[in-house]
Amino acid sequence: MESLLQLKGRDVLVTLSEITLSWTPQRRGLWRRKGVTTSVPINEAVTVHLGDSKPRTKSVEMPSNQFTVYHVSRRSAQRWILEAVTFSAPDAQVAHGWVQGLKEKIRQNEGNKRPQRLLVFINPYGGRGKAVRIFSKKIYPLFQLAGIESDVIETTHANHARNYILEKDLQVYDGVVCVGGDGMFSELLHGLVTRTQRDNDICEDKETAALMPCRLRIGIIPAGSTDCVCFATVGINDPITSALHIIIGDTQPMDVCSSHHEGQLMRYSVSLIGYGFFGDVLSQSETMRWMGPLRYDVSGLKMVLSNRTYRGTVEFLEADDHSHPRDNTRCRTGCIVCSESSDRLKEGIAAESHCCTESWKKVSGSFVAINITGMSSACPKSQDGLSPTAHLADGTADLILVRECNTFQFLRHLSRHKNCKDQFALPYVDVYRIRAMRFIPEQPEESEIVHRRKRFFSSICGAPPETSCWNSDGEILDCTELSIRVHHQLIQLFARGIEGTSCS
Repeated sequence: MESLLQLKGRDVLVTLSEITLSWTPQRRGLWRRKGVTTSVPINEAVTVHLGDSKPRTKSVEMPSNQFTVYHVSRRSAQRWILEAVTFSAPDAQVAHGWVQGLKEKIRQNEGNKRPQRLLVFINPYGGRGKAVRIFSKKIYPLFQLAGIESDVIETTHANHARNYILEKDLQVYDGVVCVGGDGMFSELLHGLVTRTQRDNDICEDKETAALMPCRLRIGIIPAGSTDCVCFATVGINDPITSALHIIIGDTQPMDVCSSHHEGQLMRYSVSLIGYGFFGDVLSQSETMRWMGPLRYDVSGLKMVLSNRTYRGTVEFLEADDHSHPRDNTRCRTGCIVCSESSDRLKEGIAAESHCCTESWKKVSGSFVAINITGMSSACPKSQDGLSPTAHLADGTADLILVRECNTFQFLRHLSRHKNCKDQFALPYVDVYRIRAMRFIPEQPEESEIVHRRKRFFSSICGAPPETSCWNSDGEILDCTELSIRVHHQLIQLFARGIEGTSCS
């Protein structure tokens, strides 16, 4: 389909192919040189309608020789905005033909991936109370423009969204959306995963159970104090960008880790599961809630100065040789590592089968930190994250062991989360790509306990406990012995992964 139309008073040759809409300015004059061609992928066209981009009234519309295309435009590698382009046709019939042709191409390209109806949960206290305004002023108008129905629920208490998902009929929805931070996302994650297993008669407390992937996709509109999951899957914490990913129906599969203790499911997580330093930071911060977000910085400083170590044995099932945490292969849009893992999964080479047949490795000693992360865990403060090359959907997690070291050595490791240096290239840091892990704590010897209490900072930061606790995506697990297993592509997000590249 091709026509000579006008854009802002200039002649443009507009072409519609199977996958793109493009237009090229036609310069008048002696040489009749063409201008630069602009192309928009059909799968990034939001909608099209007759008339210009001015607000439309409910009155009967007169035939128009203009039509407007709304599409995704990029202001940076990750930041998206909605752009409107209005073309003028020779007459109303030509304009109508273009509108119908574009709508048909959009329907053909979307492949039923674009949502028609969404269940939206808003945390009214998220983002310092701005979540409601963010949705009503910025997101809801976009959903309306795209023709998406949304049933909106403002949460009133903890686990409101989780319990609603567990109890209500979800068949009419194409996805669930949270407007808030990582805590709100965690509620949707637990609700969807638990509901899916319950509907399929799968026991979550069984460690080796092959969990059923969730049908509904999860959308994240960042409006919290921390939006780590959004940043690590889209590359930016911007509500408009996330809304546009939802509207065009992007899909990003994602691994989920389950944590078990004594035959009972403790929690699901997608980001950090940490024992030692990050567990202590979270535990300490709970006593300083009156300080607000600053409490994490203060408790982090106290834990660095106290330099606590904990004894134990880490057993883990190492993944195959298809990738490694230090291979410098970043997980980006169209990631080959995640794609190949999907192919192997379809062939029946699932993680659960490996856990029964392969041998487990064992590491014992004193550790400052034991961290497991299923993704990079990047955030605006640390754009490389805990493990820069961790993959979102390859069926593995990265195990980072920081063995006993002094305060300055540990600070050196932490500082490398921000300066793009290899944080694993230190003699007291080990990293493994794993499918499962077990941790068994050990009691320190009496002489070691006495030595800890005599340290200079123990009198300031408090005497160190004999054992730490687990930090699971910002929630404390009330146990020390823990088993962790990675479930391949258990959920799907309205995202496409991070576009572009980053430092290495």
